[in-house]
Amino acid sequence: MPELLQDWVSAQAKRRPEAVAVVLNHQRLTYGALEILSNQLARTLKGAGCRRGDRVCLLMPKSPMAIVGIIGIYKADGVYVPLDPTSPAARLAKIVCACDCRWILAAGNAARVLDELLGRDPSRSSRAIGWMESQPASGGNFSTAFSLDDVRNCSNAPLKSVNRRDDPAHLLFTSGSTGVPKGVVITHANVIHFVEWAKKYFGINSSDRLSGHSPLSFDLSVFDIFGSFAAGAELHLVPSEANLLPNKLADWIRDSRVTQWFSTPSALNYLTQFDVLRFHDFPALKRLLWCGEVFPARSLIYWMKRLPHVTFTNLYGPTETTIASSYYTVPACPQDNRAAIPIGTACNGEELLVLDEQLRPVPRGEVGHLYVCGVGLSPGYWRDPGKTREVFVRNPHGADPSDRLYKTGDLASVGVDGLVYFLGRADSQIKSRGHRIELGEIEAAVNALDSLDECAVVAVRTDGFEGTEICCAYVPRTGGDVTPSRLRTALTTMLPNYMVPAHWMAFSELPKNANGKIDRRRLTEMLQHHAPETNQHA
Repeated sequence: MPELLQDWVSAQAKRRPEAVAVVLNHQRLTYGALEILSNQLARTLKGAGCRRGDRVCLLMPKSPMAIVGIIGIYKADGVYVPLDPTSPAARLAKIVCACDCRWILAAGNAARVLDELLGRDPSRSSRAIGWMESQPASGGNFSTAFSLDDVRNCSNAPLKSVNRRDDPAHLLFTSGSTGVPKGVVITHANVIHFVEWAKKYFGINSSDRLSGHSPLSFDLSVFDIFGSFAAGAELHLVPSEANLLPNKLADWIRDSRVTQWFSTPSALNYLTQFDVLRFHDFPALKRLLWCGEVFPARSLIYWMKRLPHVTFTNLYGPTETTIASSYYTVPACPQDNRAAIPIGTACNGEELLVLDEQLRPVPRGEVGHLYVCGVGLSPGYWRDPGKTREVFVRNPHGADPSDRLYKTGDLASVGVDGLVYFLGRADSQIKSRGHRIELGEIEAAVNALDSLDECAVVAVRTDGFEGTEICCAYVPRTGGDVTPSRLRTALTTMLPNYMVPAHWMAFSELPKNANGKIDRRRLTEMLQHHAPETNQHA
């Protein structure tokens, strides 16, 4: 077992330097080239003053050079912080400020959003920019400290790492209920434990070709990357253009001959919706894994009937427990569209507990709160001890007083078969299209619009591939010219597209319950009824 994540790359480069590590369209990067370039980047960062534990943000499209960036950050003893280039600058600025990064590595079409986010950053003078292309970019609010040419001119000799396994590897920022994203700290050891288990369980080896479908800001990508490197396999990054049309994505899976596909169910539902799979399609595919939300049995049946040669595994786990904490490999194609697919049993070194309000185990078949403990647990939230104490609690069932439980906020039950079944959320956090979303963050953004007097954001279940739709009830300010189109346009400057409500309903006054609070249950029922309409008035 390696000490640090980058050790897998160095080991493969020493063993098989000419083997392909990363592929995107016609771009190919061998393990030897990945080792050399990441060493050069690490030396460039170190030479420019990067110190152990410094946060280094990565604002780049998914590409072989972005993978070089991640490995180089680790080799410089830095902490990798992914920034989604498609997110609004206002939200990215919150992440940059929250993680207090000293470095931002950027490339591609990120110059505009980088300039805009730094324009919102009062500490921008303390951020240094590394431009990971030959021609350095600049903007009104930044200039580059180094470019890719400077990196390539640096020594490629390996550096001796100072970090240890329990040091932070990366911060993944998730939706925060206060409107400020919260950073989940994930250590090298957290990832190594999961990847070692997964490599053994799935039998991943150097002949495999793993998909890289998830954005780098999503924790599923961590398994895509290091599941590949741990086995010396090929990581095939899914090009953005392949996601535009379902038939293009199906063509990409066929043409790339990936042996393992890993994504959220939304991508699978998308292909199901347009019926683009052939019977006995994707002959090279051996394993199909999903995580992040419920995969409806109806869609699973569609896939399993067309791909009888493939094994199908449901993985479950919040970001705070590192990629996944449990698994269930479906033994046979379900016969009923309403069949419940369990989240299964805990991965090695993990444990799932279904407990009541007093943290006592509930009997089989009864609903309780789902907790996770074990080797995957994050140390907590970045610089937020209060929030950390709130959801990472002492394990009363543990042998060691330092044992902790993570309260997932999910409801679950243990079936008569001994397997765990996910039953939904216990709070206002939802998952839509694989993204974990706090409705409170959306509501905070909507409430910030000066054209409204009041609003409430709720989630409505749908039969569509997105699974859950976000809806907003609002009270327009008197005299204002408010339309859903204008509200959506305003929100896209503050929130990523997947967080912008799909349906809207205008009210003269929002319904209240007996306590004088907004009656969210009633609103959800009303919006459920009117969901097919983009805008309603009540």
